[in-house]
Amino acid sequence: MSARRAPNLIDSFNYAFEGIIHVLRTQRNMRLHFAIAFVVIVVAIVVNVTKLELIALLISIAFVLIAEMINTAVEAAIDIATTSFDPMAKLAKDIAAGAVLIAAVNAVAVGYLVFANKVANRSADLLDRLRQEPAELTLAALLLTVFVVIATKAYTGRGTPLRGGLPSGHAALAFAGWMAATYAAGDHHRFLISTIALIMALLVAQTRVESGIHSTLEVTYGALLGALATLAVFQVFA
Repeated sequence: MSARRAPNLIDSFNYAFEGIIHVLRTQRNMRLHFAIAFVVIVVAIVVNVTKLELIALLISIAFVLIAEMINTAVEAAIDIATTSFDPMAKLAKDIAAGAVLIAAVNAVAVGYLVFANKVANRSADLLDRLRQEPAELTLAALLLTVFVVIATKAYTGRGTPLRGGLPSGHAALAFAGWMAATYAAGDHHRFLISTIALIMALLVAQTRVESGIHSTLEVTYGALLGALATLAVFQVFA
């Protein structure tokens, strides 16, 4: 019986790409990381970051993606090696997941340090024009969002005003709140407040998907609806 031949260079690249594609197909977190990485790179180009800032962003992105792939590989190896619950297997999975968390937190910190001043300076003039009577406009935007959500659910016949269906009302209100908080925040802390509000809105959207109440599409539609409705209110009445 002949020995199996060693893979050539092309085979090695094919195996590597197959591994990346497999993780993208099977791991939702990996798809999320890729989407965020794409947005970050586009924003970096738009705001014209320096070469060193771009290097820091690319290293952070690679760090997160590599950690996620290692985490997936560790989980797959453990699932093959164990057929019943093993505390050490759980510990190994938890450690691998912790590595991904550290990489993600580091990437968020790097992104904030790179984009904080650039985005804040570019958006300052626009937001100043939109800020007028923030309390009244925020209330109007939230009410408009609720009306549009109910109307959309009534039109599609899916879900109830507070549970299920297209769009996600929770996501719509969360992102409406993010947009309103961005406009209402003071100049000095605007970017920080906007970032915190956005993270909270994303967590709300994630919980709706994780709980199985909404699909990713329904949550995304709700997020866009809430953000755009609030933007429209501030543009029209500010």
